[in-house]
Amino acid sequence: MPSGLVALALGGFGIGLTEFLIAGLLPQVASSFAVSEAAAGWLISGYALSVAIGAIALTAATARLPRKTVLVGLVALFVIGNLLSALAPSYPVMLLGRIVAALCHGSFFGIGSLVARSLVVPEKKSRAVAVMFAGLTVANVLGVPFGALVGERWGWRAAFWAVTTIGVLALAGIVAFLPGRAGEVRSPTTPGHSDPAPLSGLRDQLRAFRSWQVWLTLTATALSYGGMFGAFSYIAYTFTEVGGFSPGDVAWLLMVYGVGLVVGNLVGGRAADRDRDRALVLALIGLTVTLAVFGLLAGNATASVVLVFLMGVFGFAGVPGMITRVTDYAHGAALAASANVSASNIGNALGAWLGGLAITAGLGYRAPLFVGAGIVLTSVVVMVVAARQARSPAQRTEHRM
Repeated sequence: MPSGLVALALGGFGIGLTEFLIAGLLPQVASSFAVSEAAAGWLISGYALSVAIGAIALTAATARLPRKTVLVGLVALFVIGNLLSALAPSYPVMLLGRIVAALCHGSFFGIGSLVARSLVVPEKKSRAVAVMFAGLTVANVLGVPFGALVGERWGWRAAFWAVTTIGVLALAGIVAFLPGRAGEVRSPTTPGHSDPAPLSGLRDQLRAFRSWQVWLTLTATALSYGGMFGAFSYIAYTFTEVGGFSPGDVAWLLMVYGVGLVVGNLVGGRAADRDRDRALVLALIGLTVTLAVFGLLAGNATASVVLVFLMGVFGFAGVPGMITRVTDYAHGAALAASANVSASNIGNALGAWLGGLAITAGLGYRAPLFVGAGIVLTSVVVMVVAARQARSPAQRTEHRM
């Protein structure tokens, strides 16, 4: 495994921790700044909004810069944001720190995925992306308990100091181990020479969005995330109100889900390198079936544990393949990779909203699982259409151009 890939995974781990740990620290932060729980909640929603905006804005603004330079700048921004949060004398400064840290999130994973695939032979590009995203999936498992544990023992500021330290280590690793022109040059003597050459300039980046396959992949990404997140947003209520679990059980059940994310990410990356479109369709079908069966068997404790694990596995199995697919058809446009991150966040918001509507309508706490299954089923249709069109002679010609 290239050392540069490990550095990218460490950066992903730090960024993931920043996103997730706040959930376990929210009561302490609200009390420290004497703000309401609703106001403190902006530290989560404000972060998510900044991710969606920053993914497009920063990638577009840095289109002509070397990708290693951009990654160094993004991780530096991440460090500054968390440092602001750790030192924040007031709630507005804390919120500013969260926004600054979030701005780098989408661009880091978008541009980082292109750099990761350039570090290995083309036959392992999805696995390389999966390794980089492994940091994010591990953070999903550890983020909330890490924040709660550190916050309880040393205070909430200590958690942000720890994440700042991780960011500094990731920054040093990227500077030291990524090749100077990582993701920039393709030649027969470099491992990723058959990957699409990176596009320079915003106009070239935008031209990549003329591809119908790019839009189909972005749509499939948004719908798959939306279905999973629509169910996941209310999963704690499903566990306690339907499954009969105690509130104290929710933490370890979420860790089971997180372990499923880690497994699905790594298995999905390997499967995508063999037959990407087939792997994506099967992952989406698996997620659809899992959510539907979960809705039916949510009252059974044993089944709930197994199904929440499978929900994590199938939910993240398609992520590496979706990213390499959109960047392949976008001919290496970093803006398309970052747009994929934005699409996932838009899907998250859509899924959570629809799941909430189902509960408000009185359909019960199983309803978000069925709603999620329906959304992901739509994603299956989109992906099947994309895969069939990709096999047409015209699409194959476009893909080679």
